[in-house]
Amino acid sequence: MLKITGIRTYVLRAPLGSARFSSSQCRFPERKSLLVRIATNDGVEGWGEGGQYGPAEPVASCIGDVLAPMLIGRDPRETGRLWHDMYSATRDFGQKGAYIDAISALDIACWDIAGKVSDQPVSRMLGGAFRDSVPAYATGCYYRDENPLPALAKEAESYINAGFRMLKMKVGLLSVDDDIQRVAAVRHAIGPNVPLMVDANHAYNQSVALRVGRALERYDVRWFEEPVVPEDRDGYRRLRNSLDVPIAGGECEFTRYGFRDLIAGGCVDIAQPDICSSGGFSEWLKIVALADSFGVWTIPHVWGSGVALAAALQAVAALPPFPHTANPIPLQNEPAIEFDRNPNPLRDDLLEQPFRLEDGRLTVPAGPGLGIRIRQEVLDRLCPEVR
Repeated sequence: MLKITGIRTYVLRAPLGSARFSSSQCRFPERKSLLVRIATNDGVEGWGEGGQYGPAEPVASCIGDVLAPMLIGRDPRETGRLWHDMYSATRDFGQKGAYIDAISALDIACWDIAGKVSDQPVSRMLGGAFRDSVPAYATGCYYRDENPLPALAKEAESYINAGFRMLKMKVGLLSVDDDIQRVAAVRHAIGPNVPLMVDANHAYNQSVALRVGRALERYDVRWFEEPVVPEDRDGYRRLRNSLDVPIAGGECEFTRYGFRDLIAGGCVDIAQPDICSSGGFSEWLKIVALADSFGVWTIPHVWGSGVALAAALQAVAALPPFPHTANPIPLQNEPAIEFDRNPNPLRDDLLEQPFRLEDGRLTVPAGPGLGIRIRQEVLDRLCPEVR
């Protein structure tokens, strides 16, 4: 019988120096995340990720002190049962935040093992891949120490020249007028035919978000992401009912229960669960089914390391066109993947085969499980202390 014999966590950090950047909510002087490695009695190992947003140390504690002892000796292929047992044991105090991050990381690692044992990629285990590559959109145009409009326009244009066919930019740190000028500069730089999305990272209240959204309509913005704080469901509904720009959100939401309220409450056109924070693959399946039943599109939020990106690619590969057509078109009915363009050694240096953009798309790893291999020397450099 296959059994879990050991679980280790790795808190990763990579300082960015002069390449630091900012969103409306915080400054990013480093890239950080948490990886978990699950070992089994037959030598197969699985990798998962969580702890991408806040400090990773509490997530490591949730795993090492609470959840890992529950899994030792269990069969990692019983993903549904393991998820249920972990969540039920912690739901009185852990319905959101660090505990769900921890469950997400462990669940992803178990799916990775299950795929390796059965010699098939996670996408096939999720129901089968509709595509072997996924359209990628560049996430960029953050705030930097010096970011005048000409430099912003040049940055946006560089992504299109690099092969991206879609772009997401940031707003919310400056005044409304200044940020609308930023949107105008980016739209002018990339032209009228490149899909442009705008992410506020919940910087606004309802009235200000409505003003911003009406301005975004003039620039053919394809979605307005996190316009208000995630707790303001009424604000989401008001904006969705008042604007022609689709409303996106959910990267700060957890499990099927949080997305039930977000989706059934009529808050979003596009649900954005982060697989490494919302419950792993096991919850991803439930969130997608819920969203589909309400006519809501699911496009995951992606952050963190190469493990997180590999997990998201496996998940998106198994998403059908929505709605179905014989010729799916990116951001019309074919899902896309987020590919942040800020420096990220956790993603770009950690894997033996790093992800590369080809013809505007990222290839889905074809190997068993997540389809990736970790470079041990890079892991040791990013995380000299194993927990």
